[in-house]
Amino acid sequence: MYSGKCLCGAVAISVNGVITAYATNGFVNRADFVIEKGQTVLSAFSFKPGRTRYFCQYCGSPVYSSNEQDKARVRVRLGIFDSAIIERPMSHNFVDSKANWEDLTADLPHYSTFEPNRAIPKPSR
Repeated sequence: MYSGKCLCGAVAISVNGVITAYATNGFVNRADFVIEKGQTVLSAFSFKPGRTRYFCQYCGSPVYSSNEQDKARVRVRLGIFDSAIIERPMSHNFVDSKANWEDLTADLPHYSTFEPNRAIPKPSR
């Protein structure tokens, strides 16, 4: 299980499943995602139709985002976790627009967009 909180501690979350890690965000099954406290202090911003970002209204910490086209998962900001994350990236994505200082030395597949058929793996714990 992973647990975390916003900068001021008003919002606390937990994930009881695996994280599929990408950059500083990770996809988790919505059923595994729990807002332990602070539901009422989360503010939301819809940056395009069907896509919403949630953040703490006190400290502004980004917590997660949702997409109406992917109702089974949410995208959690990995920096919110107090727990060490054991999952590791499965590929390098959007390599055509990587920072010029990034050399992508990890021995992972490279894709110009998302990796094909990205899916959340079955829990190994």
